[in-house]
Amino acid sequence: MYHAVGERPAPAAYGLSVSPRSFAQQMRMLAERGFTPVTTAELGDAWRSDGRRPLPGRPVLITFDDGYEGVHRHALPVLAAHGFTATVFVSTGWLRGEHDEGGAPDTMLDRDQVRELAAAGTEIGGHSHTHPQLDQLDGERLAHETAHCRDVIAQELGTAPVSFAYPYGYSDRRVRGAVRAAGFAQSLAVGNALAARHQGPYALRRLTVRRSTGPTEFERLVEGRALLRNFAKDRALTKGYAVVRRVRRAAKHLNALTTSGAGSH
Repeated sequence: MYHAVGERPAPAAYGLSVSPRSFAQQMRMLAERGFTPVTTAELGDAWRSDGRRPLPGRPVLITFDDGYEGVHRHALPVLAAHGFTATVFVSTGWLRGEHDEGGAPDTMLDRDQVRELAAAGTEIGGHSHTHPQLDQLDGERLAHETAHCRDVIAQELGTAPVSFAYPYGYSDRRVRGAVRAAGFAQSLAVGNALAARHQGPYALRRLTVRRSTGPTEFERLVEGRALLRNFAKDRALTKGYAVVRRVRRAAKHLNALTTSGAGSH
């Protein structure tokens, strides 16, 4: 799981960014070790086909969240040089142009760049419209964030996206149901573990690549070694955030009930 690719990303994007040089080195390592990138859609199709559409040897997903402009500027030429495919999950309300609703953490893709990525064989997936914590939304806004994201991508590319990634990696049963109802066939979380079929199509896990991910750590990630140790801090924070989000959600629900009750007298 990548985010921004750039020399000097904005402070808000820096920690989850990689430099163009690091990205090129990482893709070269994948090529040298015989990995074959597949899109998220291809992975989902293979796992649903019961062997009729087998995955290639050493399959790997290369994914980018949010829709940063550097994915087109820096990552696409490197991917093309290796003949690699990838999936870019865009927050449609952050794309530059008519759909832009503001709030983006850095310079994002515009509609022409999204089309060029798709034309080059990159899968374009959904990442909500305005990048909220989906599990904190009421039903109406949750449906809008997923369905409108799908509609914008379909409008720009002429075909509806089939893959989704949860903003911040947050989801629950209600969010996963909304993503499915919006027409997405599979969705990615974070989890910092290898994706596996038993996780189900709407909770597939990924490994985070950061600015601080050096060659040795990246090698361990792609070989699936020492993942618990590498992401021990992330796992602890994720558990803590999960508790906070459940409390916030419960408080919002209680407040809504209280307000509704007061209005009925």
